Amino acid sequence: MKAQRTRSQDRILTVLKTLSKEISAQDLYIELRNREQSMGLATVYRSLEALKLEGMVQVRTLSNGEALYNLIQEDRHHLTCLRCGRSIPIDECPVHDLEHQLHTLHQFKIYYHMLEFFGLCDRCQNEELNT
Repeated sequence: MKAQRTRSQDRILTVLKTLSKEISAQDLYIELRNREQSMGLATVYRSLEALKLEGMVQVRTLSNGEALYNLIQEDRHHLTCLRCGRSIPIDECPVHDLEHQLHTLHQFKIYYHMLEFFGLCDRCQNEELNT
């Protein structure tokens, strides 16, 4: 039996539906305050975790450790620079077939996947060459 969603979780989902980008828990906390739907930061984190486990929210952790949240809409893929932290989205997805195979083989319900490559962006490579 699925757990009933809390009012806090519903508020967070409402805000996430209006955003066109990923958001950190701290920025979401501020956004909720700005919309006069204030809740404690710990409640924001707990609600995001529950929504993640429900398969409603996905989280991506940047190289600096910051976690960004958004509604599950599509799989996300990125090239992330280890020096400046720039994150470049990529559209190609080589793992959709693998996802289907894993679901079939292991009866594992997959909500989403992420593919991220870490290295140096063109700007940081040029800075490295010029130093």
